[in-house]
Amino acid sequence: MNSRSTTHRAARWILAAGAASLLLVAGCAATSSGSPSTSSPSMSSTSSSTAAGEVTIADTWVRATPGTDDPSMSAAFGVLTNHTDRQLTVVSATNSASDRTELHEMAMVDGAMVMRPISGGITIPAGGRTTLEPGGLHVMLLNLTTPIEPGDEVDLTLTLDDGSTVPFTAVAKEFAGANESYSPTSPMDSQMDMGSATSGHG
Repeated sequence: MNSRSTTHRAARWILAAGAASLLLVAGCAATSSGSPSTSSPSMSSTSSSTAAGEVTIADTWVRATPGTDDPSMSAAFGVLTNHTDRQLTVVSATNSASDRTELHEMAMVDGAMVMRPISGGITIPAGGRTTLEPGGLHVMLLNLTTPIEPGDEVDLTLTLDDGSTVPFTAVAKEFAGANESYSPTSPMDSQMDMGSATSGHG
């Protein structure tokens, strides 16, 4: 009788222990399938901070030359953004399509709007933007020996007054407007000799 009672008690203990184990497993499962805890890492931001002195350029393109008045010249455009707290200036540029690159502006000369090398470079205000566009500030590509066809890519590098550079690639597209006259002299370079004035691409 005592042996049978002992056996019953052992069986009840085993059943109770099993039930407790099932409850523990169920509790763990509920915790793992619930909402993420506050310590879970959040998704990375799509915006990134820029280093001190950095200037970026967006919406870049160059003018295709076939069909223009002077296929030996083109121009590059884009939107420059200054991510620093001080004014920066583009002082020079190079391009992969020719051996001569100039920074140009539009100016009124003898009652006509002409493009010419800009004195002092192209400034970008602290924390601001400067747009390079047809009819305004732009980067001029001169002495082209082969046409720049629509869809061609041209590599350019801008040099700033702090010594940093802004490399970028611009895709060529057709653009029919802004055929202003080109004035080869400016306060910056009064000795430049580009021959007779031609229709430009700014």
